[in-house]
Amino acid sequence: MSEQKILGVQPLGFQWQTEDPFIITMHHKDAYPKGNEQQGPAVSLEGRDIGQDFTMKDGFRMYHGSTVPGFPAHPHKGFETVTIVLEGFVDHFDSTGAKGRYGNGDVQWLTTGKGCLHSEMFPLVHQDKGNPLELFQIWLNLAAKDKTADPDYKMLWAEDIPTAETTGSNGKKTTVRLIAGRLQEKNSLDPASASWAKDPDHHVGIYLIKMEPEAVFTLPAVSSTLNRNLYFYEGEEIHLEGTSIPASHRVKLAGDQEIAITNGDKEAYILVLEGEPIKEPVAQYGPFVMNTEQEIRAAFNEYQRNQFGGWPWGPMDVVNERSARRFAQHGDGRVEKRD
Repeated sequence: MSEQKILGVQPLGFQWQTEDPFIITMHHKDAYPKGNEQQGPAVSLEGRDIGQDFTMKDGFRMYHGSTVPGFPAHPHKGFETVTIVLEGFVDHFDSTGAKGRYGNGDVQWLTTGKGCLHSEMFPLVHQDKGNPLELFQIWLNLAAKDKTADPDYKMLWAEDIPTAETTGSNGKKTTVRLIAGRLQEKNSLDPASASWAKDPDHHVGIYLIKMEPEAVFTLPAVSSTLNRNLYFYEGEEIHLEGTSIPASHRVKLAGDQEIAITNGDKEAYILVLEGEPIKEPVAQYGPFVMNTEQEIRAAFNEYQRNQFGGWPWGPMDVVNERSARRFAQHGDGRVEKRD
């Protein structure tokens, strides 16, 4: 193992370990069955711990949902969520009056800032076939000066997200979707305005990499202070500078070295998270991420006092109509429609 380029390797768990400026990353992959009239699973839910169902029974989880799987209204404060939906749909509602439905490659970049409630439900819209879901949710910290930003979100629609492709001398292709950052002279779409990723000098990169069998791809050198982590989440085996890495492993890499990735005999899927650290104290209590314990207590008290503005949507697990297409309605009344 190269001490200069590969700085650590560890297996992936449910919550993937990250480094500043990131907080945690979660990968959800569920083989949901056909949907019923309520957009929940059209099968029995007997034997599940409804409301706390994180056991992969029959190939899927209900999470905190009781009728529709997902995460009913809950608070966030002091950080951002970047939700990348590879397959399936997410229904978003929040305390600013915003709502939407996105999926199949779309990304939602949500700044929770000074505090908001939001729900993330996974509607099973198809009644005649299964409803597979796969997504990443990445928690990206905010600098102290931006933790008081107004809650807001930005949609990065699948068809607008830049893609970089390289083909090796053997004809094998690597495709990279740029969720954030710059790669091969291509820039990602702009992140939310208060984000640490907004400043290009912070070198925040979120890359989804798909490699054909035996493809070769090189991550460029960026800086000696960069935190860079590679998450090899699906495939068989990749080789980093001669070191063999099996699937379902995280690799911490040096940020100031070129890193050659050589794939094995099966398609490989990789998430790369990198960025300059914020270098501020982090105090976290569940969905609150602040700089001090005193700020955490103040955030908790504020949430108990005013629910971050309250919940205007009635049911905490509200979903859109089954027939709804991809759309985003923002708190200021702006509406984006796709499909």
